[in-house]
Amino acid sequence: MTSAPPRYSHLDSQTIELTNRLVALASRGLPMMYREDRDEFVHTVAFTDTADGVRTAARGTSLRYAAIVALGVYWLPEVRHRELLGGHRIDDFIALLVKRQATSGNLGDVALVCWIAAQAAHPLLPVALDRLREFDRRTAPAYVVEAAWVVSALAAARGLADVEEHLAAARQRLLGSVLPGSPLFPHTTGPGLVRTYRDHVACFADQVYPVQALARLHQSGHDPEALAAARTTAERICRLQGPEGQWWWHYDARTGDVIEGYPVYSVHQHAMGPMALLDLTEAGGGEYGEPIRRGLRWLLGPRELGSSGESMLLDDEGLTVRKVYRGDPRKIVRALHTVATRARAGLRMPVIDRIYRPTSLDRECRPYEFGWLFFAWRANVGPRTAGTLRAGEPATDRTGWGAQ
Repeated sequence: MTSAPPRYSHLDSQTIELTNRLVALASRGLPMMYREDRDEFVHTVAFTDTADGVRTAARGTSLRYAAIVALGVYWLPEVRHRELLGGHRIDDFIALLVKRQATSGNLGDVALVCWIAAQAAHPLLPVALDRLREFDRRTAPAYVVEAAWVVSALAAARGLADVEEHLAAARQRLLGSVLPGSPLFPHTTGPGLVRTYRDHVACFADQVYPVQALARLHQSGHDPEALAAARTTAERICRLQGPEGQWWWHYDARTGDVIEGYPVYSVHQHAMGPMALLDLTEAGGGEYGEPIRRGLRWLLGPRELGSSGESMLLDDEGLTVRKVYRGDPRKIVRALHTVATRARAGLRMPVIDRIYRPTSLDRECRPYEFGWLFFAWRANVGPRTAGTLRAGEPATDRTGWGAQ
């Protein structure tokens, strides 16, 4: 086992070994998720166990997932880029993403492409920023996840372009979305995007991406208010973490309580949760080693599955099992909890929880899971300035600790 970089050197040796195992798994699986005929990453790889081994089937393509993959692969040694990006060099791959950004109608996709262009100080960053400025209707409600990605993208672009006016508006939109007194972010920054009966429901992604964005915002330009907001949310989700390290899925954005814990997603355990918490730690927002460790250990044999002890990791195939879920028809448990908590915050229905136990597995894997995994364990949040980052530089030049 190689020595750990500073990003997670505070974790124990067993956890470091597991993260190295995850990086190796992702490196094995990501190349098969690229569709050479379309020159794009797939949306989903579904897999089933057969007598002859694991059978896989790819479905769809996704610009969003491709951008997330690039955000993670960027931090790996340059010699790995072609292998993981369908034969492309990282700067050529980013140019392809910027070209496709021009036809996207989704704020999240546009922001993610802008983020990787900024992260790499790519020559096409001005084009990507222009598209983001054009597309981001700052006074209109947005999904919190996408609003957070806008902040992350613009924070990464600081020192490379004049983004301050746009960033100030994006920052205010994100911070202003939180209901007074709540420690958690909602699902949207304003009314109209979801139905009223469920507008109090927020998900795990609605928490981790703002935590990450605000940590990076503070690191890029000293913003104690943003850092404090990120820390408040991070401490809340850590306090609510399940007994076996589960990162729960749905929360009440009014009170900061759990509405429905399942499904529990592997990507939350190995990538998104650690990614946000490590970014926050590096920005000076606290230390979260124990929640990270507990979350990772869940992957090795979720207690929900009973004595089978089935791991969520398929090392040889380069896949992770997407989630553990209840298997309830039409997601009835989620719907009932949503309606009940709308009527009265904190109302629980233990009978329905006992009827529909979380013993089902979703045998799918998506490329963005590995993009965020690389980002979680290989990135840093150091300040970016013009001329300090060039597309295609080895990871040793960026992080100071070298490739593993």
